[in-house]
Amino acid sequence: MTKPPTASAVIGEIAVLGPFFAVDTHPAGTEPPDPWQPMSRALLEARVTGVRERLAVAGGQPGDAVEIRVAASVAHLGLAARLVSPALAAAVLHGLVLAPGLADLRWQPVTGGPVPLSLPDDTLAGDPATTPTRLADELSGRLLDGPLRELAAAMEEFSLSRHILWGNTASAVNGAATMITAARPDLTARTRTLTSLLLARPPLRDTSTTTPEGTFRRRSCCLIYRAAPGGKGALCGDCVLRR
Repeated sequence: MTKPPTASAVIGEIAVLGPFFAVDTHPAGTEPPDPWQPMSRALLEARVTGVRERLAVAGGQPGDAVEIRVAASVAHLGLAARLVSPALAAAVLHGLVLAPGLADLRWQPVTGGPVPLSLPDDTLAGDPATTPTRLADELSGRLLDGPLRELAAAMEEFSLSRHILWGNTASAVNGAATMITAARPDLTARTRTLTSLLLARPPLRDTSTTTPEGTFRRRSCCLIYRAAPGGKGALCGDCVLRR
C-alpha cells in the first residue's frame, strides 16, 4: 500500500506551482509569533487601503479618486486566490481538502503581492477523496462554504455585493487552475475536470460561463476598470463586460 504523502511533501509540491500556492504551517491550537495575525476587520481595512493606494498611484491619481468598493473587490480577489490556490493544488495532486476555518488561518500584513498565509498543521491530515465528484463535493462544502463564505461575508461590509464576491471567487478558481496547468501540463485533464465540477456546484453555480471558444467568462465584474482615470481602465480577460 502506498503511504500518504507527508505534510511537508505536500507543501513542497504546492509551493513549486507559484507564490499564490506557497503556505506556511503552525501547530494547531497555538498562536504563531509576529508578524502572523488572525483575520480581522483591521487587517482587511489595511489591505483594502493598501490596494487603493497602489491603484491610485498606477493611475496617477490621488488616493481618494479610487472608490473604496473597487479597492475592496481587488483586495478580495487576491485573498480569495490565496485560499483557493493551495486548496485546489492539494486536491488535484493528492485528493486532499485544505479547508480550515477563517479564524484558524494566520496572515501577514504585507503590501503588494500574495499575502503570506499559514495553515494549522492538522489541516493536512485526513483521507484523500477517491473520485473527482466526491472531491468537488468536499471542496464545495468545506472550502467554498467554509473560509471563502466567511471571507465574502466580511468583505460585504465594504459595499460589495455577493454577486461580485462569488464572481471573484470563481475567477480565483479558474486562475488557480490556469496556473497549475501552466506549471504542470501533465495535470491539465485532472485540473480542468475538477474545476468544471467545482464551478457547477453552489455557491459558484451560475457565476460563470464558457464561451463557444472554450474560454472562461465570469458573469460579473471585479470593478478594477473603474480604478483608472475616468473609470476607463482595461477589462480583465474573463470580465462579463468584455465583448
